[in-house]
Amino acid sequence: MQFPKVRLRRLRHSEGLRRLIRETHLSVDHFVMPLFVVEGKGVRRPIASLPGHFHLSVDELVKEAMEVRHLGIPAILLFGVPDRKDPQGSGAYAKEGLIQRAVRAIKEEMQDLVVATDVCLCAYTSHGHCGIVEEGPGNEFWVHNDKTLDVLAKTALSQAEAGSDLVCPSDMMDGRVGAIRKALDEGGFSHLPIMSYSCKYASSLYGPFREAAHSAPSFGDRTTYQMDPANAQEAIREMRQDLEEGADILMVKPALPYLDILSRAKREFGVPLAAYQVSGEFAMVKSAAQTGTLDEDKVKLELLLSIKRAGADILITYFAKEIAQLLQEEARKTGQRREQEAKPALSVKGTPLKVKG
Repeated sequence: MQFPKVRLRRLRHSEGLRRLIRETHLSVDHFVMPLFVVEGKGVRRPIASLPGHFHLSVDELVKEAMEVRHLGIPAILLFGVPDRKDPQGSGAYAKEGLIQRAVRAIKEEMQDLVVATDVCLCAYTSHGHCGIVEEGPGNEFWVHNDKTLDVLAKTALSQAEAGSDLVCPSDMMDGRVGAIRKALDEGGFSHLPIMSYSCKYASSLYGPFREAAHSAPSFGDRTTYQMDPANAQEAIREMRQDLEEGADILMVKPALPYLDILSRAKREFGVPLAAYQVSGEFAMVKSAAQTGTLDEDKVKLELLLSIKRAGADILITYFAKEIAQLLQEEARKTGQRREQEAKPALSVKGTPLKVKG
């Protein structure tokens, strides 16, 4: 049937009709809030590149985690920003490392908040790369894949021992999910899930994060281990390999420029899928909003809806708290509106009806 019998605008005529047929919904149930942990006490230092976000000492981190939980957000993702670094990134797996202490402190106060921990070495190595750097055959320096696996496995196990609920390897070494799964299983953590940064692209949108995490490489770049933005089929191979090695959740990072990858992954695998709305995506919206170019609230809702619509089950976003507050306010307004609509008493010809019981 064709126009004029078919008029698709009929079901857009009112907000009530639009709500009835709305296909995609945002819920705090699917949000993960990234947080940055630093040394010290009483530290709550603004991060210039990420407005509204802070470097938090462990004590302040616990307070922030409580606020996140109060907003109904079920999970946080922790990134350590240590004072001391070395070529091997040994602080990543130290028993009294920054993340390990942070996880224990949060779990002492609240058991029901999901604490996810990033498994990578870039913030802990003096050279800023995500693995062990060695001199190659041509006198160039390169990241040694297999030697890095042992360190990543030790890091994941140390986080599990501290109480992490979800370990999240973001390094992009080949075979790291299998190495981590083996270490966790042998260490008595066969129940602990892995959320793998399965296709982490060598994106230009990580700048604000690298400033916040003090994790920019001191030489070269990460194109030899992070994915080429031009490739899609390779992303599917990366995801399939991670699933075969024991990943429980797959991730696409960044989110918005790779909606095609999200959609294809959901169709291909049908497993829980996370999308990381990265720091550059966040910063662009904030910058445009500050100049008055965009309506910030409407834009960030639209962007997250598009990521969800593409297939993401889990939304890792720096907007998590702000969106949770927006959704709470919208629910409050909706409740007030419905209460007002329900106020007039039932009546027959102007006479109020009395209802017994």
